Amino acid sequence: MEIKIRKGEEKDIARALELVRELAHYEKCPDEVEVTTEEMSNWGFGAHKVFDFFVGEANGKIEGIALYYYKYSTWKGKCIFLEDIIVTEKMRGKGIGKLLFEEILKVATEEKVRRLEWQVLDWNKPAINFYEKYKANFDGEWINCKLTNKDLNSI
Repeated sequence: MEIKIRKGEEKDIARALELVRELAHYEKCPDEVEVTTEEMSNWGFGAHKVFDFFVGEANGKIEGIALYYYKYSTWKGKCIFLEDIIVTEKMRGKGIGKLLFEEILKVATEEKVRRLEWQVLDWNKPAINFYEKYKANFDGEWINCKLTNKDLNSI
């Protein structure tokens, strides 16, 4: 099996969104995906681009993605947030996730960011085990906070 990692292109958005939906199903939130292919194309390739991504291809078919964006820390400066690494269920354990993560590590090193951050669900033991291999720091101190679009519109 030939695995190739490359920068995501606009033509890859529809497949990327399929993988996002597969992840939502795996994370027990299949109805939470609201983004459309048009929105992803605009936010990934439009005038006000907010994210980049890599794709992992196995034998020419996209079987994984790693989506990230830049953020700024008042204490540290430029950082990268890894939003998701997604590999199709049938291709997990074949090295695609490792190659995608290492591509993100390469970007973080080349861009000289002060921090690479991501989140992992506390019940996702395969992902936790994966990140432990890289000696990731699991931060139990900070609490994640968010306001949904519905919340924002009701304020």
